[in-house]
Amino acid sequence: MNIMIIAGSNHKAATSTRLAEYVRDVIAAEGHQVTLFDLYRKPLPFYSPDGEYGSTEAIKELQQGMHAADAVILATPEYHSGISGVLKNALDHLGQDHFRGKAVLSMSSAGGSVGVSSLTQLQTIVRNLHGINSPEWISIGGAQRNWFSEPHTDNEGAGGEILERIKRVTRSFLDLAVRVRG
Repeated sequence: MNIMIIAGSNHKAATSTRLAEYVRDVIAAEGHQVTLFDLYRKPLPFYSPDGEYGSTEAIKELQQGMHAADAVILATPEYHSGISGVLKNALDHLGQDHFRGKAVLSMSSAGGSVGVSSLTQLQTIVRNLHGINSPEWISIGGAQRNWFSEPHTDNEGAGGEILERIKRVTRSFLDLAVRVRG
């Protein structure tokens, strides 16, 4: 399977991006190909329905990666009970042909306990793009975010219960992706 992860923050040390990196490593360890498209490192111009910015290298790379993907993961910080503006902008540069019939896992990092509002918004967007939402999502918040404040491996620190949940949900998502893509 070829999995595309879009890390939807424009903050250099975003915990949502650290979460995406951790999930990338879990997926790679399961033997799948995985690409992380980090919107902090590859910012996109504002979407315009006129298409005047549709030919930048970053947009082409994102669109080509999405076409090649068998499944998708969207990671966002939760800002004011919603997804980040940079992730919404990236999704506006994409269409149904990038999501149709693909399993999609939504993930968030919230300052509070969980990022339910952003996850609900992501699932609504995915439905409108004809993607197939994973029945579970991943959200880290509060003290859980502390473990993701720096890049880690499983052998460092005490990620504990949240790391096991992330692995379980990621494997469940991969099972869904395999079933959907046949």
